[in-house]
Amino acid sequence: MVFDSVGKTTFDKSLDSLRTRGYLVLFGGSSGPFAPIDPMILNTKGSLFLTRPTLGNYVSTRAELLGRAADLFAWAARDELTVRAEHDYPLADAARAHADLEARNTMGKVLLTI
Repeated sequence: MVFDSVGKTTFDKSLDSLRTRGYLVLFGGSSGPFAPIDPMILNTKGSLFLTRPTLGNYVSTRAELLGRAADLFAWAARDELTVRAEHDYPLADAARAHADLEARNTMGKVLLTI
């Protein structure tokens, strides 16, 4: 399984890295939109699965969103959920954080702290 948040510039490499019946989950597009693909490429590369999930398909109402968010924050408050960021930047260094993101000097989550 590959989770690809970049899109256009990593799409082909993401597909090529999968084994037979692998999953490619596209959830971002920081490098821009990619060109339409021929669905047969999924077959020729090993019966691959491709999905582009969006929040609206998983949370249908504001009440559901607020309930799920409340659960998430409650788990974190009770230490039942560990939230890890790969890169912490003080808010004063937000410009540097953005520059590092744009230059692809980061991997994982980036957190601005106050």
